[in-house]
Amino acid sequence: MTARFSLLPSPFLDDPGRPRVVVTQGEDPYATALAALAAFDLGPARGCRVLIKPNAGRVAPSGSGIVTDCRVVAAACDAFLAAGARVSVGDSPIVGVRRTEALEASGVAAVAQARGCPVLDLDARRYVEVMLPEGVALDRLRVCPEVLEHDLVVSVPVMKTHMHTGVTLAVKNMKGALWRRSKVELHMLPPVPGHTERSLDVAIADMSAVLRPQLSLMDGGVGMEGLGPSAGTARSLGVFVAGADAYAVDAVACRLMGRQAEAIAHLRLGAARGYGVIDLGRIRVAPADFARFAADFAPVPENLAVAFPGVKVLDEASCSACQSTLMLFLRRYGKELVEYFPDRRPIIVAIGKGIEHVHPGTLCIGNCTRMHRANGIFVSGCPPVGSSILRAVTGAPEDPDPDPDPVP
Repeated sequence: MTARFSLLPSPFLDDPGRPRVVVTQGEDPYATALAALAAFDLGPARGCRVLIKPNAGRVAPSGSGIVTDCRVVAAACDAFLAAGARVSVGDSPIVGVRRTEALEASGVAAVAQARGCPVLDLDARRYVEVMLPEGVALDRLRVCPEVLEHDLVVSVPVMKTHMHTGVTLAVKNMKGALWRRSKVELHMLPPVPGHTERSLDVAIADMSAVLRPQLSLMDGGVGMEGLGPSAGTARSLGVFVAGADAYAVDAVACRLMGRQAEAIAHLRLGAARGYGVIDLGRIRVAPADFARFAADFAPVPENLAVAFPGVKVLDEASCSACQSTLMLFLRRYGKELVEYFPDRRPIIVAIGKGIEHVHPGTLCIGNCTRMHRANGIFVSGCPPVGSSILRAVTGAPEDPDPDPDPVP
């Protein structure tokens, strides 16, 4: 099914040229997130079908900085239920995570069910193909149908850095509304003629032409810095950011992370097209001195080839899933890997679809390196889990203690 989808305006946006954003700070995620939402009149949601869309694409617990804290989702559910809305919660996880597994692991499924809010498997039904007349890198999207069937969508992301896009916040969180493997396809696009930005950033800007939430609630209680979105370090900030313009919410979140939204390619591109406001001078932020809550989040390393003693990483056009898998694998099994090849220095590891040649014995991780399987040690998966990589190298039996983040 192909559709031309017209984005519904947000009933919570009183002045598109000067959007309002509210920042709250406190130790209780539920109470502080609820306070941020209380600054907005949610009355227009009465009788509407509202989809709460957290960042729950990976298997991780609340408070890890990887997924949205279930207490923040609980606050969003309660606020819209009190407004008379019919509330559902759902997300489409990254490839390799079983349907609602991440929603269950984070506790999000439990808080939703306790409130009588359906927990939706957004990948269960066939996608709706949505055309992008203004698309530059993309001309269409495969969208989970439930996203289009709800009257209002609330993006509830985590405040995180991202190894490819700089940050992953309210705008990029809507990538989880894309159906199954189509999320991966945004990482596989060729360079866009006339653009110096990554094709992924151009594609996210394209996506936000039709997939923009009507309200966003940023979970900055515990975020992630460094090698986000899943292999970084948890960072406690205790802030929550709400607003009807997802771009404005992201711009304020960037400032709280010690960033400038203009330096984030997908935000800059989307704002230039008129999809939202990132100029802090045009955003009405309450409190006005919100920057007192800011902290400098550690940046993503400039060289994403993971530095580990005795290991050399060949990384050409990989996605964040394989990069995170490799980082977590080396953290947990790096010593065993080095010991298994005592006469080989450095051990060569390859990830990404852009690797043209590998030396014999190269450890080739992920389906994108399949072409080199005859010349190296190939580990299939998109991405493979860390224990599978170890078994491919050593022939070890199944790990009885599975990876803490099995599919990053």
